[in-house]
Amino acid sequence: MFGGNPPPGRFDLFATEGGTAAMDYIFTSLMENKLLHKRDKIALGTPIFTPYIEIPRLNDYKFVELEIKQDESLYWQYPDSEIVKLTDPTVKAFFLVHPSNPTSVAMQQSTLDKIAEVVRTKRRDLIIITDDVYGTFIDGFRSLAAAVPHNTMLVYSYSKYFGATGWRLGVIGIHEDNIFDKMIAALPDRDKKILHDRYSTVALNPDKMKLIDRIVADSRTVALHHTAGLSTPQQVLMTLFSLYCLMDEKGEYKEVAQYIVRHRFDTLYDAIGIPCPENRYDAHYYTTIDITELARTRYGKEFANYLVKTYEPIDFVVKLAEKKSIVLMDGGGFDAPNMSVRVSLANLPNSTYEAIGRGITDLLAEYYRKWELGGKR
Repeated sequence: MFGGNPPPGRFDLFATEGGTAAMDYIFTSLMENKLLHKRDKIALGTPIFTPYIEIPRLNDYKFVELEIKQDESLYWQYPDSEIVKLTDPTVKAFFLVHPSNPTSVAMQQSTLDKIAEVVRTKRRDLIIITDDVYGTFIDGFRSLAAAVPHNTMLVYSYSKYFGATGWRLGVIGIHEDNIFDKMIAALPDRDKKILHDRYSTVALNPDKMKLIDRIVADSRTVALHHTAGLSTPQQVLMTLFSLYCLMDEKGEYKEVAQYIVRHRFDTLYDAIGIPCPENRYDAHYYTTIDITELARTRYGKEFANYLVKTYEPIDFVVKLAEKKSIVLMDGGGFDAPNMSVRVSLANLPNSTYEAIGRGITDLLAEYYRKWELGGKR
């Protein structure tokens, strides 16, 4: 996660039932420990994994959402003008997936530096939660936990890298010297009393409990604290995966994993018949095909405008399933462009991606023929 150059100090880790459980536990503990409150403003790096959009809107949180938008024309990087939004002191937390989902692109180093500068000079109190489950697919990947370790909670999952989806092997990492523990220590006495009582059954001195330990307790509603974390089979598998990586000193497994998704990526774009994006920050785990942009480049602006005006954004995804038996995710649901599709390069046979590419091309051609037969209205 640190590109071979970790920040000074150590990280405390809590092994969780996948990255999804980590997300759930973090949201819960931030609220229980008075670090976030209902109707607080939070920033979301978009496009983003859909639950990060949906969870803040639940009655449990009712957060006000501020989008920090990646720019498709900049190969899904965050413009400096978006990062500047984090200087707003009313923004309490910044949630992001890095590399992003559905675009699967990591931030360039200059953006990491920009965020670090914002935190150092203007937002020492900013809470950052970074979900870095795709980071191991990028050479030299650096997490925000490397750039701003004292403000960042890091979420990682073994499932993507090892193809072990469903085993639920995740981890939360928090630097031993962090703002969260300091913020809890600075709470009003009334809040401290509430938290003292909450954690008094699991610690002799609950006032001194680190946030990472409070997350462990909260993950089992405190009273079931002794059952928190992974089952024994999960612990064994996580240990075996970790040992395997430590023994693979040349990184041969990583090269194979990267080759597999890159080969499928190339196959997909070749089948669609468009240039394959070249981006050193691309994990190639997912890719997002903007159907409106594809229509514009292939058939012209007039036809692209017709698509947008005539059809619901999800129509292409539905027709792709009905007519071509190809099931993809709707990019718009991730706050990616409307009428875009997300393709996972991780879980289908190599040959399938040629069929997906041809299916996208053929279906778009059918829309075009219908437009021509209808008099190009």
